[in-house]
Amino acid sequence: MLDLTYDAPAPKVISGAKHDWELVIGLEVHAQVASKAKLFSGASTQFGAEPNSNVAFVDAGMPGMLPVINEGCVALAVKTGLGLNAQINLVSAFDRKNYFYPDLPQGYQISQLYHPIVGEGEVLVEMGDGTARLVRIERIHLEQDAGKSIHDMDPTMSFVDLNRTGVALMEIVSRPDIRGPEEAAAYVLKLRQILRYLGTCDGNMQNGNLRADVNVSVCRPGDYERYQDSQDFSHLGTRCEIKNMNSTRFIQMAIEVEARRQIALIEDGKSVVQETRLYDPDKNETRSMRSKEEAHDYRYFPDPDLLPLEIEQDWVDDIKASLPELPDQKKARFISDFGLSDYDASVLTAEVVNAAYFEQVAAGRDGKLAANWVINELFGRLKKEGHSIETSPVSAAQLGALIGLIKDGVISGKIAKDVFEICYTTGRDPQEIVDTEGMKQVTDTGAIEAAVDEIIAANPAQVEKAKANPKLVGWFVGQVMKSTGGKANPAAVNQIVSARLGL
Repeated sequence: MLDLTYDAPAPKVISGAKHDWELVIGLEVHAQVASKAKLFSGASTQFGAEPNSNVAFVDAGMPGMLPVINEGCVALAVKTGLGLNAQINLVSAFDRKNYFYPDLPQGYQISQLYHPIVGEGEVLVEMGDGTARLVRIERIHLEQDAGKSIHDMDPTMSFVDLNRTGVALMEIVSRPDIRGPEEAAAYVLKLRQILRYLGTCDGNMQNGNLRADVNVSVCRPGDYERYQDSQDFSHLGTRCEIKNMNSTRFIQMAIEVEARRQIALIEDGKSVVQETRLYDPDKNETRSMRSKEEAHDYRYFPDPDLLPLEIEQDWVDDIKASLPELPDQKKARFISDFGLSDYDASVLTAEVVNAAYFEQVAAGRDGKLAANWVINELFGRLKKEGHSIETSPVSAAQLGALIGLIKDGVISGKIAKDVFEICYTTGRDPQEIVDTEGMKQVTDTGAIEAAVDEIIAANPAQVEKAKANPKLVGWFVGQVMKSTGGKANPAAVNQIVSARLGL
């Protein structure tokens, strides 16, 4: 179990015309397994291939074709479960979920209803305000994805692309522990972060590799606590499922508008019908897609072509031993080892590539100074110009060298910004820039004293003011820095000015 050392956030409360209402949310996140081949065939999972080019006979539902389990997909599902502190089931089984759809050639989906590969787990979702929600995972099961129907290429016909058919998905089902739109978005992002750290899903929501079905219901204050005491779901109200959400912003908007729709119905004396709905971001509304099916509607039964899946504990232990350092662990280490604030550590560990870059920069150096330069100077510039850390013009070695020059007193923080600009735009190394451009900081006290004496001699009136008000010493420091082109050591300048003025 994770240590919940945070206070839980207050539930979202929406004021209706007659009463206050609280939100109850559960998510089913569909994460595409990061495998090169599909779950039951050797067909490629490459995104963007020509339509219907990544299709094996078994994907197309050809007679007599039998599915063969992809061991790599199983391993990645187990790895995901371990990363979510979940129970790994050594025996699981596949079932057929029967329904007709044009892009499902077999007429059924192979899934795991009764015996999933992963059982109960948990995710700690920090909200950034000192609170956090512990979201329980009910299960993770493996299943096939369906294909894609395309309706906007011809006015009279629809087209079907079977490239995604049979692609392995992990359906990660949460308990109804989420209590607001912001929490739901934060949960999806935290799940995405963990999956990317594990390398089990690339989390690309734009490509549909991570999408969520959002279950929303509303209840009166106090009812959720009654549910917790009794585990009676009737206290939570009738839920509706919003299907196929692939944007955290739209997830928040859809939850808000769906909750208000349900509240209006209830307060008008009507009933919420359990159903599947779609969210229209253009109209900011949800609309009915189909009545909510139950398990018996799909006529589930054990897949006769697949034996129960049995895995060894030793194999699971080997996968567990190979787990990388996960986001919460890495964040705690950054705070401990580098003395970073909670905020800075969160920013630097948001993406595994960002964390790796920072560690390279900070290795053997001042961690706080490194964090400041990575977050404020580099990340800010990359975001402004649409770059990612992978395409950064400044390497981790170069930024680390720049920070080393600051720490060693070779250059000042002000000069460092000029060096960084040259490095960013030309790719030249900081040491070479400092050497060839004459940007070394002046630490020779004789040269600094001469500059200070010159400024003092030229400004007798300002000298008298400074003696009456020592705060004005900063004016002399600024003038000296200006006269030396910013190369003088600021600390030395401050000390010499104060001594010369007798302050």
